[in-house]
Amino acid sequence: MIRRTLLAVIVCVTACGCRTKPFPVSMRGEVDGDMNMTGNMNVTGETMVKGDVAMTGDLRTSFTVDNTASRLACVVVRGNPAVTSRIAVIDIDGLLVQQNIGGIGSMGENPVALFREKLDVVVADTSIVAVVLRIDSPGGGVAAVDQMCHDLDRFKATKRIPIVASLMGTGTGGAYLLATHADHVVAQPTSIVGGIGVILNLYNMEDAMGQYNIAAIPIKAGEQIDAGSPVRAMNASERESLQRIANSFHSRFTDQVHASRPTLRAPSGDASVESWFDGRVVTGQDAFAGSLVDAVGYLDDAIDQAKVMSASASDVAVVMLRRDNDRAYSPLDITPNTSTIGSIIPFSLPGLERSKLPTFLYLWQLEPTATSKLN
Repeated sequence: MIRRTLLAVIVCVTACGCRTKPFPVSMRGEVDGDMNMTGNMNVTGETMVKGDVAMTGDLRTSFTVDNTASRLACVVVRGNPAVTSRIAVIDIDGLLVQQNIGGIGSMGENPVALFREKLDVVVADTSIVAVVLRIDSPGGGVAAVDQMCHDLDRFKATKRIPIVASLMGTGTGGAYLLATHADHVVAQPTSIVGGIGVILNLYNMEDAMGQYNIAAIPIKAGEQIDAGSPVRAMNASERESLQRIANSFHSRFTDQVHASRPTLRAPSGDASVESWFDGRVVTGQDAFAGSLVDAVGYLDDAIDQAKVMSASASDVAVVMLRRDNDRAYSPLDITPNTSTIGSIIPFSLPGLERSKLPTFLYLWQLEPTATSKLN
């Protein structure tokens, strides 16, 4: 009798859920016993069972849970949803690396793959007449950013609609490089812009390991296969090899900026435009003075510019590309991937945490704990 009563309680709890808010239950299996129930069982309100409960037959419970997110869809965040002309705002936020971004509050999206998916949706949607790239990022991996630039160029050749880049709080490193592939770049007066440089995070922790009597014992074939390893000092030939790669990537960056910004002017107080390529960052206002960007303004100004460049009528809707588990109520909404919550540990070790960044980076060096979301 006790076992049957427990089975009845399980059925009631599963059917009712929480009194304040239902929650999903993930179960798959069988409960043996003399209980047989068929049909739909729906219990609402408060249920009270007094006395003995006798049930016979077999009880089988089966719940399926679909954790996959929906495909991207256009969500109207401004204007009349019924209009036939729309401007798509594509948000590009946070660290740009070719891997899923994990961490507290994250949706686990790959920013490079997500960017490509959004471009593909826009290509297939004939109602979209212009795109605004809403960028708030310090940059990211050289290869990841290069892929995004390639995808944007391919999109431009296929879709042939105006693209306006809007730099928000930060548009540096690879994020700025991506912006230069747009037709028009707008920066807020308080944006941080530039960071045209390359960095590879390497650390020598040999002495620190020695303090704990930890010795590396690598088995290797190829003298430089562990070049840059934190467990030993780097020799001159290894440093030269890695520096040559960094210089090559930097030249690739500067060549693209020169090609897209032919009217580049020297920074204030400097004699040559080449001064921009030392990795410095400036405000959006100074970036405009040096022609790193085309205008000073805000996201609304970028949307208006896209509208003008597309020669659209006054009645144009603004849409964002979202999954069904991602909110979008205004053009400023951000996918939870970009949560600034890093490690739950309330301190950081720069030598350890910055080394988690994967490879050569077009990146204005960020605060170390932000890299913890890459784990």
